[in-house]
Amino acid sequence: METQPHVYVIAGEPSGDRLGARLIAALKSATDDHIQFSGVGGPKMESQGLASLFPMSELSVMGLAEVLPQLPNLLRRIRETAKDIRASKPDVVVTIDAPDFSLRVAKRLKGSSIPLVHYVAPSVWAWKPGRAKKIAAILDHLLTLLPFEPPYFEKEGLASTFVGHAVIESGANEGDGVAFHTKHDIAVHANVLCVLPGSRHSEVSRLLPIIRSAIEKLKTPDLHLVLPTVETVGAEVRQAVSTWPWPVTIVTSDAEKFDAFAASHGAIAASGTVSLELALARVPYVTIYKVNKLTGMIARRMIKTPFANIINILLDRQAVPELIQENCRADMIASKIDDLLIGDDAAMAQIADFEEALSKLQSSGQNPSDKAAAVVLDVIAEHAKLSD
Repeated sequence: METQPHVYVIAGEPSGDRLGARLIAALKSATDDHIQFSGVGGPKMESQGLASLFPMSELSVMGLAEVLPQLPNLLRRIRETAKDIRASKPDVVVTIDAPDFSLRVAKRLKGSSIPLVHYVAPSVWAWKPGRAKKIAAILDHLLTLLPFEPPYFEKEGLASTFVGHAVIESGANEGDGVAFHTKHDIAVHANVLCVLPGSRHSEVSRLLPIIRSAIEKLKTPDLHLVLPTVETVGAEVRQAVSTWPWPVTIVTSDAEKFDAFAASHGAIAASGTVSLELALARVPYVTIYKVNKLTGMIARRMIKTPFANIINILLDRQAVPELIQENCRADMIASKIDDLLIGDDAAMAQIADFEEALSKLQSSGQNPSDKAAAVVLDVIAEHAKLSD
């Protein structure tokens, strides 16, 4: 490219900030740093040189009770971001996940002749498949994390590329279990169980009591619990486990979380992104989740997939036990965890299934961020040709 391309990147939550930082780094590498960035991002994107238009933390709100008080400011930020993009006239806008914010910004830019790329496909295969048509009317290109997602959008006329899942670059498989044992004085013979009750207050308050009851029923001896958590619920978690009768090690950083994975023999995990991180770290586990009865009934009517865990979705079979809603019971959790910790067969079978599932999450042998960067640069080049 003769001129230095200008990429406008928008992320609205920590997971998007991580994706955005990797994308910016990959774009710098692909262009020998002959590129400029602007947009909205968090600390990881800012560490790559992005000057955020406003603090990304303003967008990281979830739940009706949390969103309503912030709604006027969120609407103002949508208008402000769209105005800034129109004024700066970037060569491409890349919005990352956070569809409630980013797709509203994109909708305001339709017809501006600026190509619009969205990174992370909304899960139309799981619920509200009609969203694919609405999204296709707004965007020019979609980058997907899962291999089966592009056809849902391509049939609506939206160019889509599977770039691979970000977990491949997370470092979840690079933890140091020996160092973790030493640092936290964990006995060599201990059966280390990783407990992951979620990152939201509602998840922690609902799941931790069930997890405690399950651990009480375990037949596995010499337990040592490790509990990776995040600061938003850290105090709540510490208070809840302070009366537990087993040794518990709590960690909050990603690096220590991955070391904890490497030290663990099994895990109890709330359904979510951690499902793939555990698989990458080769930690056999049980997926659990529970919401109130009414929410559960509504969710079952809306969700189209038979599985909640992404490993099971990729394999189209239940490789990882899913104990959801009425099955999220202490006795059932304990039985599955004992199978993983005491007998080798269940654990080895699950690890073999991880290998099969993870092989589906990388595109053309490239890192996801490199593939995403290549597509973004192709979109810029193609648009430049059409504009000549």
